[in-house]
Amino acid sequence: MLLYPGDPVQVLLGGDVVVTGYVDDFTPALSSGAHSIAISGRGKCQDLVDCSHFFNGCQMTNITPLAMAIQLATPYGIDVVSDVGAGEVVPVWQLPWGETPYNILEPVARNSQMLVYENPDGSLRLSQSMRVSAGVRYPVVAEGINIESITMRWSMAQRFSQYIGRSLPMDTMSDMGVGTDVVAVVNDPGVPRLRVRSIIAETGDTSDFQITKARANWEAVRRAGRSTQATVTVDSWRDDAGNLWQPNTLVTLVAPTVHVPRVNWLISEVAYRRDETGTHADLTLMPPEAFAVQPINLFPTMRDIVAGAAKGGG
Repeated sequence: MLLYPGDPVQVLLGGDVVVTGYVDDFTPALSSGAHSIAISGRGKCQDLVDCSHFFNGCQMTNITPLAMAIQLATPYGIDVVSDVGAGEVVPVWQLPWGETPYNILEPVARNSQMLVYENPDGSLRLSQSMRVSAGVRYPVVAEGINIESITMRWSMAQRFSQYIGRSLPMDTMSDMGVGTDVVAVVNDPGVPRLRVRSIIAETGDTSDFQITKARANWEAVRRAGRSTQATVTVDSWRDDAGNLWQPNTLVTLVAPTVHVPRVNWLISEVAYRRDETGTHADLTLMPPEAFAVQPINLFPTMRDIVAGAAKGGG
């Protein structure tokens, strides 16, 4: 049976669904001594990324990220689930005609520290990156057990020793350095020399610069997390409990030969392969901090007024 562009498709590994969506491309090819057929596609949530929203109106009021996701996804036949509740109520949000559901939803979800991604069954998921919990045993990725190859990368290229959150001073000729315009200072002890990055407060930040402070902390945490990455090939699509390796799940990485004695990191990407050498999974691993959600200023003007109206207006 052939699959053609637009056909629904579901990909399974054993009895586990990994993708539910539609065929994008059908590419048959013929050359001397060879005939091949290639099919590529994406999950159902591609319609939330590609298409314009189909909501009956251009504004939502007193809406949570979960409720917004449901209203945006339902016209495209996509279910929505949340691991982290409904999220923070947003007093009002504009929906420009032509904008995609994902671009509308993502900043509102980010305001509630939510990640937005697709489940294997094609549903839209609101979640958070997993955090390490004391006493919990995670699937093991270890040399001498299931690692076939591993490449480690440590980088200092995008890290800074100090992140300084600054308000906008009126005196542009004032002396440089830590002055009255400084609202937050976050240090990264892993950077061995002076490397300073200033975070300028956005118009509409709260009166005590909560967003700027959160941004300075996020810059330090996320950049430190992203500076470390392991690319690992393991000998199976599944962990020792028989579960498929999946993104946004924690594993314990043990690879002392490449200077990783034992860490609990998050899977960011998985590629399942089967070729003449057998079955393999390629995993990209990073510290959980690499996936910290960026703080956002939803209301760049009159934020305090909007927040106060939301509390008082009911």
